[in-house]
Amino acid sequence: MAKHNSHPGLSPNISEKISPNIVPDASPDASPDTPRDTIPGFFIDVAVSLPVFNTYTYSVPKKFQEVITPGKRVLVPFGRRKITGYVLETATQSQIPGIKDIIDVIDEIPLFPAAMIPFFKWLSDYYIHPLGEVIKEALPGGINVNEQISIHLIPPENRPENPPAARKSLSPVENDILSALAAAPCTLPDLGKKLNREIASSLICKMEKNGLICRRREIKKPMCRQKTERFVKRTKKDAENATLSSPKLKILDALADGAEMAVSELKKSIPTAAAHVRGLAADRFITITEKPVYRDPFGESVAPDQPLNLTLEQEQAVKQVTPTLGQGFHTFLLAGVTGSGKTEVYLHLTARAIKKNLSVLVLVPEIALVSEIERRFRARFGECVAVLHSGLSAGERYDQWLRISNRECPIVIGARSAIFAPLTAIGLIIVDEEHDTSYKQESRFRYNARDMAIVRARQEKAVALLGSATPSVQAVYNAHNQKFAELSLTKRVSAREMPAIHVVDLRQHKGFRGIRRFITMDLQTAIKETLDKNEQVLLFLNRRGFASFPVCAGCGEPLKCKYCDITLTLHQKDNAYKCHLCGYSLPAAAVCGNCGSASIKQLGMGTEKIETVIQTLFPQARVARMDRDTVARKGALVKILKGLRNREIDILIGTQMVAKGHDFPHITLVGIICADLSLSFPDFRAGELTFQVLAQVAGRAGRGSSPGRVLLQTYNPEHFSITAATGHDYMQFYNQEIAFRKAFGYPPFARMIQLKISGRDPKKTAKQAGEIGSLCERLKKDHTDFARWIDVLGPIEAPITKKANRFRWQVLLKSRSVERLHQFVRCLIFDGGLHLSGNPVTVAVDVDPFFLM
Repeated sequence: MAKHNSHPGLSPNISEKISPNIVPDASPDASPDTPRDTIPGFFIDVAVSLPVFNTYTYSVPKKFQEVITPGKRVLVPFGRRKITGYVLETATQSQIPGIKDIIDVIDEIPLFPAAMIPFFKWLSDYYIHPLGEVIKEALPGGINVNEQISIHLIPPENRPENPPAARKSLSPVENDILSALAAAPCTLPDLGKKLNREIASSLICKMEKNGLICRRREIKKPMCRQKTERFVKRTKKDAENATLSSPKLKILDALADGAEMAVSELKKSIPTAAAHVRGLAADRFITITEKPVYRDPFGESVAPDQPLNLTLEQEQAVKQVTPTLGQGFHTFLLAGVTGSGKTEVYLHLTARAIKKNLSVLVLVPEIALVSEIERRFRARFGECVAVLHSGLSAGERYDQWLRISNRECPIVIGARSAIFAPLTAIGLIIVDEEHDTSYKQESRFRYNARDMAIVRARQEKAVALLGSATPSVQAVYNAHNQKFAELSLTKRVSAREMPAIHVVDLRQHKGFRGIRRFITMDLQTAIKETLDKNEQVLLFLNRRGFASFPVCAGCGEPLKCKYCDITLTLHQKDNAYKCHLCGYSLPAAAVCGNCGSASIKQLGMGTEKIETVIQTLFPQARVARMDRDTVARKGALVKILKGLRNREIDILIGTQMVAKGHDFPHITLVGIICADLSLSFPDFRAGELTFQVLAQVAGRAGRGSSPGRVLLQTYNPEHFSITAATGHDYMQFYNQEIAFRKAFGYPPFARMIQLKISGRDPKKTAKQAGEIGSLCERLKKDHTDFARWIDVLGPIEAPITKKANRFRWQVLLKSRSVERLHQFVRCLIFDGGLHLSGNPVTVAVDVDPFFLM
């Protein structure tokens, strides 16, 4: 049997309760009270890819003992199933009899270094998430080997001779199931998708009992594998007297120098080569070998560049960080205004780390930025750069992971998931735009890659460098408290001036109708002047789509999502109303669900509507849009960025995607259509988010030789976030924001954990939320320490009460003590019986939540 091992981060009293160190189904002899003899052998500690907090001990048969090492995957029995497990450590003795053997070793080389195992354990402990699922989230998707149950149709000739009476009159659903399975066996979820309905397990059991179908356990092969390619090489056999076709002779001529060549390369000059190489190999004129190859995620090549001359401030920053490389853990906050050359500092420090044989990890907040910064690093360091992000195909991501594992790439660039890159000898971890909320994952394993970067740097004894023009309140607070060393870049490179910001008070434009209320005459005039000078314009609106608030003209009801508690948004190009939370859509010709009227008023606006209006106002201008809709297709983002660089775009319209770290030297005008959209969020960070996005998007102007200017349109010109952004004054914003946080006990003066409760039944969900609230209060009542240190807010309905057909409640837990806060939640789960993955209500634990909606 597999032995349970306790969760590594739990306090002793909790650990004993969830991990009694017994063998499931073992005899009384194996109970924890019975003295045990040490059993020699070869054992491994395994984390399984299931939502369980324990780790398990397995025995390793002799044939696998030479190849088993930490970091490899193994196929293990788990109950009646066979699943993927991750080897954490090995041992040569155990006190548990009857431990199960592993079935197979999946990997030839470890997928992650043993040095990352303490990192995974820390994450599991801090984020209160099963260790196996932490590792599964870290690794490339589609590589695990698991068992699945498939449903097969039993042919009539193989069924019992005396069928049960129940089979004589099948229901329509049963007939549909038999028809679907006649084509091919499938799993229960796939069967439900085929029939477009939910199939009850009890119905499958009934049909199996009646001899109509059977269920079989099968090993599901991984979806992603290493790519291989055929290579051919000329042998010494003479072809002079052989009768060969013209294509075969061309192939032999191409291989005459004796070098090995890929068949794909041969096909470029000889299109039919693939059809002829097998025949040549059969006649022993060539040899064919299959070799692993990497899929290329980069596309076009980049021209090499040379290091730029540093400004005095850049040089000071590089000099301050360089001596700490390879000398233990240090954390720096690089606060530099937009256009101050933070990327060049990153490049110089990376070069110094590489000289010391240290590897470098560079995190950027979004995939949109990866291609930009990856080009800069490849131009400087060549092909020793790997990229990791979710925009890669499964195969490309797997190949990049293997390149890093094989130590072929000492530099890794990627979005938040790149924090798991299997690098060794890390010397420097750079977190660009450290303030960005995109570093927080909001589903499954809810981690913050910025915080994890600091933890990993500490464990690797490396340097963590956090960079931003608008640092997070938390980061500046840590710098002021000497936890981070602060580096400052107060001036733009080449002595360029910060853009002048002109505020347009939209309250003065209430009398205008239609789009004139938002594309004001001030903005129209500025756009015309900029285009006349052959310069580029950036228009920013943090809302995509055409009309964000479609309303029935007959009854006044908005068109709402069927599955979420929000209005739909019209996307004119797709001719559909779409939900931005769950993806539900209706055709643009849809009628009001309340009164049936076909007259729908398209209120509200988004980037698509702005694009349409701008094309009407400036028909000669070349207009492009950059939002999630336009960059969804692979290569679309690179095409837009290339068009900007090559000045093939005059006006770019975009969401916050355009505000993050891009360098557009020919943009001299930034128009912020409405600066207030995020101010009304029911979130204590609303002011911070607003200041950051406004300061960042304003910083896109004037980064070249021509000065820049910004038109900021707002209904709240007196709000401190907007006045601080207008004056490029971060400390003005910080001083007011930190006082608000301190007064109300919000981070960084307290830590928070959010319990997210959701279910399909509103009454059951509300009842479960109430029970969780009562459980929290009971726990506080029973423990004076918790009563003193823990604040319980809720349960309350979430601001968005329904999402993806699940009703949502939340409980917010706050404390000035992170240890007591985590212990409180562990007590809820392991002592109080809080079930995280229940049916029909689930509970998610979100440590350090960012979005409280």
